[in-house]
Amino acid sequence: MKEKKPDGKMKLKYIGGIRVDILKGLIVRGLKAKKLKGLMNGGSKAKKLKAQSKLSQMKLWAIRVTTMVLLWCIAMQFKGLGQVLEPRLFKTGSAYSLPPTRIYKNNGYLMVSSNGGLNQMRAGICDMVAIARYLNVTLIVPELDNTSFWNDHSQFEDIFDVDYFITSLRDEVQILKELPPKQKQDVQQETLYSMPPISWSNMTYYYETILPRIRAYEVVHFTKTDSRLANNGIPDEVQKLRCRVNYKALRFAPPIEEMGKKIVNILRERGPFLVLHLRYEMDMVAFSGCNEGCNEEEIEALTIMRYAYPWWKEKEIDSKQKRNDGLCPLTPEETALTLRALDIDRDIQVYVAAADIYKAEKRMKSLKEVFPNLVKKETLLEPSELEPFRNHSNQMAALDYYVSIESDIFLSTYGGNMAKLVEGHRRYLGFKKTILLDRKLLVNIIDRFKNDTMSWDEFSVSVKAAHADRMGNPTRRLEVPGKPKEEDYFYSNPQECLSPVDEL
Repeated sequence: MKEKKPDGKMKLKYIGGIRVDILKGLIVRGLKAKKLKGLMNGGSKAKKLKAQSKLSQMKLWAIRVTTMVLLWCIAMQFKGLGQVLEPRLFKTGSAYSLPPTRIYKNNGYLMVSSNGGLNQMRAGICDMVAIARYLNVTLIVPELDNTSFWNDHSQFEDIFDVDYFITSLRDEVQILKELPPKQKQDVQQETLYSMPPISWSNMTYYYETILPRIRAYEVVHFTKTDSRLANNGIPDEVQKLRCRVNYKALRFAPPIEEMGKKIVNILRERGPFLVLHLRYEMDMVAFSGCNEGCNEEEIEALTIMRYAYPWWKEKEIDSKQKRNDGLCPLTPEETALTLRALDIDRDIQVYVAAADIYKAEKRMKSLKEVFPNLVKKETLLEPSELEPFRNHSNQMAALDYYVSIESDIFLSTYGGNMAKLVEGHRRYLGFKKTILLDRKLLVNIIDRFKNDTMSWDEFSVSVKAAHADRMGNPTRRLEVPGKPKEEDYFYSNPQECLSPVDEL
């Protein structure tokens, strides 16, 4: 290394890493060439040791990195295996890649108050998402009905995974938990424009009537959500979005998912199980006016209950005629006969998806005799496990819905909202066995069997023949133009979202 002197001349400062002045001193003292060579070699050894140390460190880091990569690969293999073994319903809980946010010009905000029980509200929420998406408006997370007969004060986030609901649909529609500050202040200072949309409307109604109102008021509030979209005559892309919301985005809140999964696991460990949606709670019997098998005292109590609720419009009901028309839920006794006639294995677990059965000790006796493995969530779980869900009828119904979707067989004694939505969901999952009872035929032949005008063998053959094609198999949705209440419900057979009937 050279160093510049004050006079501008250069002088050597280092030679081979040894200072020049030290080198001169060594020479003056008569240092032998061998010793000098030893010093020079010592410097080389130091460099060599340093290089070896650096190489060792590099090897150590390489081992660490390789180990981390191997551990990551093993973890991914176990994760993939878990997803293969996991039941189909539970795959929604696996790692989720967020879709890209859809960018569009926002036409305003839509607030909705869902009405009815859990499954009526569920279908309405799906409709509202589809409407908001195709009107290019921002949807505020729906408010759930807290004023119905069941008096359940659960909010959206108590039943559904609200964050997943919002993020999983963000490529279709913007959903907010509440109005932005400006719009919220405007709503608080002025009267909110509220209205119930016309039932069974097509998209033209929303484009021509609702969209101008949203643009005019910026925020519009729907007071009802049930049956606000038609079953038929809707573009396929709208129908498919209704399905996506229902079967993908509306995932139950984690506590409900976990408890539902636990019930299913308990049942699976014991063998196959049938879910019986037995609609024979006191309110159902009272409001339907169906009193088959009830004594005079019970009929009077049910009538008093029906009259006690002014919102239930139908008061005087001809129970016998309604039953003959197939409009009454089957009684527990009628259900037992039907299951026997269908040759359902008496040893199968029968999970009763219902609230308290009216006069259960008396009415459930025949069903227990035929199917001794009669269970419900209250008998499968500890009281402490169900405690967080008690006094929340919609959360309890959500647990039953979860188990119903996973069952080997599903059967409902009445065609209510839960029966319809479970039927459609099981079709979506691969046409899982779902027995759709022909109640009008059943009550007729049950009476004949009881009157000894039909033998058991004849009765059993008739029941099997009537239900051979009523097992949730692929079929086209019945359309009745101008009479939407009489046609098949979209959510019971969402055929636009299933494999074409002709290909099955």
